[in-house]
Amino acid sequence: MTVYFIGAGPGAADLITLRGQRLIERCPVCLYAGSLVPAEIVAAAPEGALVRDTAPMHLDDIVAEMAAAHARGEDVARVHSGDPSIYGAIAEQMRRLDALDIPYEVVPGVPAFAGAAARLATELTLPEISQTVIITRTSGKASAVPDSERLELLGASKATLAIHLSIRNLAYVEEALTPHYGEDCPVVIIYRATWPDEEVIVTTLKEMRSRVREEKITRTALIFVGHVFGATQFRDSRLYDAHFSHVLRNAGKKKLRETAG
Repeated sequence: MTVYFIGAGPGAADLITLRGQRLIERCPVCLYAGSLVPAEIVAAAPEGALVRDTAPMHLDDIVAEMAAAHARGEDVARVHSGDPSIYGAIAEQMRRLDALDIPYEVVPGVPAFAGAAARLATELTLPEISQTVIITRTSGKASAVPDSERLELLGASKATLAIHLSIRNLAYVEEALTPHYGEDCPVVIIYRATWPDEEVIVTTLKEMRSRVREEKITRTALIFVGHVFGATQFRDSRLYDAHFSHVLRNAGKKKLRETAG
């Protein structure tokens, strides 16, 4: 028996991995985060499976279901949104399973920031503009952010920021980042990325609060900040440059062959 922590992806039902989908289709127990995982995904559970929404459950309740399945010798599909390694709250579940000697595996999923970037058809790393993506959040009711990871410090890098779980903290986001990025820095806010009711707001640090109030977005939104958004004046990558050689394409040898020919 194994508990499988499965990343369901950012929202669109067809963005789950084949491995994750096949496990859900065969596991006799399916525990899923109902507010964030599409119903179509868990509908694939086998006939007669125990399927429970864990949104109203406590950690003890969830682990009790896993322990009961272990006693019956039944595999469990524990389905989380996005990729379970990012703000997935799986570490505390795995710690409990370790104590109970219950085996588990993790199946990765498409993280929310990657799904959002795909919907925007944008690259988060552009030559000489940003080569770093920082995935972070601000302090909230569930947990605080360490002082060493506050936006005032992270913003000094001027990297592309993917800020999760912070749509209610926009005043702080603006105050912390404006000194580093400037008030006109592009901001893209994506509500429920890849879901049918997805909404995208393209704005700036200065205007983002008023735009979010207009759209009445209060939850389930990702905040992108960075100068890569909307950028058109950037140098081409050398990766596909005809004059750039690497282990799979040697420009010098190619030139010699052309000369000899």
